Amino acid sequence: MIFWEIAKRNLRIHLLRSTLAMLGIVIGVVAITSMGILGNSLVLSVSDSLHTVGDSVIVSPYTGGGTGFGQGGAGGGSTSLKITDQQFQQIKRAVAPNIAIPVLQTSDIMKLGVGSDTIVAPIYGLNPDDVSKLLNLKAGDYSRSDSGCLVGSKFADDHNVKVGSRISIGTDGDKGTLRVTGIIEERGISFDISTDSAIVVTQNWFDTTYNRNDYDTVVVKVNQGVDSAVVKTTIEKQMNKRDKVVSVMDSKATLATIFSAFGAVTTFVSAIGGISMIVAGVSIFNIMMMSVTERIKEIGIMRSIGTQKREVMSMFMYEAAILGTVGSAIGGVLSIIAGYAISALLLKTTKYLFVWSSATPVIEGVCFGIVISLACGIYPAWKAANLIPIDAMRHE
Repeated sequence: MIFWEIAKRNLRIHLLRSTLAMLGIVIGVVAITSMGILGNSLVLSVSDSLHTVGDSVIVSPYTGGGTGFGQGGAGGGSTSLKITDQQFQQIKRAVAPNIAIPVLQTSDIMKLGVGSDTIVAPIYGLNPDDVSKLLNLKAGDYSRSDSGCLVGSKFADDHNVKVGSRISIGTDGDKGTLRVTGIIEERGISFDISTDSAIVVTQNWFDTTYNRNDYDTVVVKVNQGVDSAVVKTTIEKQMNKRDKVVSVMDSKATLATIFSAFGAVTTFVSAIGGISMIVAGVSIFNIMMMSVTERIKEIGIMRSIGTQKREVMSMFMYEAAILGTVGSAIGGVLSIIAGYAISALLLKTTKYLFVWSSATPVIEGVCFGIVISLACGIYPAWKAANLIPIDAMRHE
């Protein structure tokens, strides 16, 4: 098509100018798209880390300065920041048939072998019947004996602990020695219990060793199809009738807030990248206006021999389309490379790059670049098409 060829010829004649305009589009697309890829990868990464706690409601003692715990959650003068067994039974009845799991927690000195250094690590106490409902193992077996324990995957890796290893608890092992029966799968960030760098013992061993008969938290595992917000409200109505004695967190609502915050940050950063795209569009607008000014006489001759307005307009729109399409395509490819590099550096993984949701920012960025280019070419093309032929031919 003759006007397509003329558009390409004009871009080749002014190659440097065209390249600089195209470079602006490339930078704009890379800025928008790479930030979109990073934001999506962050959301997927956090989602993977938190997927195991998305069905939990966590109950903990209220620490906001109220009157404290009373018997049965009715208030009173106690200042102990724990959940009593009576309060746990109330929670358990309120959330049935969902599962309520009481959790004890402390930290202690421990030694991992003869000649090894002592370390301090968290210790969780759980009823053996509840462990498999809350934790998954990647090696070994669940322990039902008071002489056994489970260890987190990071704990095992950091201290070279394997199934069968022995851990001495307390100064000089005065609180006993436990045999590792299983290693817990990595859980990442969690709202209920963070076991990756901890050990898990039986509730009976914990009670006996630390003389504890109350709980630090209660984790409610919400059954599929049940609204966790309803479970949260039920617990609050039951436990906080007269005084606020427990704090209740819905992990699903917390996750939604986190993802919303990530989305807002990604949108904000992408909007900053969009500014560079607009600047690139202004550059294309300027180049197109210069092209019209330089070719007024040529346009006048074309119009005088019968070239239609729409054909003149299409010639300039082709130029804008070429600049936008080539620049956006190059920007799309470079943004994938940039997204790969950023993911590898910040997230230490690139697996989230190769999913459909990460392709969406690339498609959107490329389309935005093309649309901006075409939009900035409309007025120069219209002005060229509406030049009066006689006046245009007289132009010097």
